[in-house]
Amino acid sequence: MIETDLTFKKSEVEPFRWRGRDFFVKRDDLIDPRFSGNKLRKLYSLFKLKNDDFCRVVSYGGAQSNAMLSIAYLAAMKGWEFVYYVKKMPKWLENSPTGNLKRALELKMELRQLPHESFYENIESIKESISNDEIFVPQGGAASIASEGVKVLAEEILEWKESRGVDSFTVATPSGTGTTALYLAKYLPKSVDVVTTPVVGDAQILHAQWAKLHKEGDPLPKILDGFGKHPFAKPHPAFLETWISLKNSGIEFDLIYAPRMWIELELAYESFRKPLLYIHSGGVSGNESQLDHYIFKGLLKT
Repeated sequence: MIETDLTFKKSEVEPFRWRGRDFFVKRDDLIDPRFSGNKLRKLYSLFKLKNDDFCRVVSYGGAQSNAMLSIAYLAAMKGWEFVYYVKKMPKWLENSPTGNLKRALELKMELRQLPHESFYENIESIKESISNDEIFVPQGGAASIASEGVKVLAEEILEWKESRGVDSFTVATPSGTGTTALYLAKYLPKSVDVVTTPVVGDAQILHAQWAKLHKEGDPLPKILDGFGKHPFAKPHPAFLETWISLKNSGIEFDLIYAPRMWIELELAYESFRKPLLYIHSGGVSGNESQLDHYIFKGLLKT
């Protein structure tokens, strides 16, 4: 039986010291254990819909996506069907689902696989065929529906700003689609710098994602890209070492997005307006499958 209540409480901000430097972390990961930080923000407007407004939600993305699992919980709470499209999966994962995929399937998500070579063409056709009683959520929640929830996040950040009596500071959040960073830059004043780093692709791809949602005249986040392009979710010794170091300092972050962002923050720390506030975007439920990936690659012992 899925718990159907959800209280949108404000997330706390905690001081965090890492490698001799001081930060603050907004614990969006602790708002609700079923939803992954920024995914709760992105889906905020959908939670407010009546259960009988729609009957089905349709989305697509990776087989271990944090957004997938959050949407699966949302659909279960609302009593909606959830159809999720992925690229053709390896047989071992299809036969023995793990991590976020296993949990989403347990929540009655209907998984549909599409050929790699025509995946995005098929997705466009699916999007065009959405009926009035269905909702289509783009990969990672990269849509204008995210605006309302990120605006609430910005308002909470400004309340924290006032409580600390600071005029200017820096907000950092890693980017997949870049939606959270984009709307934070829109809703926060010019005295607040929003910085991000592209974890999926590079700065050019991130700008292309922003172009779909950005309105002329609105500010853009600053992109930190000192580490250089790296294949999405591919294990890297520096990411694992950073993640372990962060965890040993007192907070567990996700293993795909956070390490890259923290590496960039360490590289450019002296250039930021202080204090520096990191938005914990959740996603720690995906660490199980990602750690398995590191073990498989021989970068981590069991």
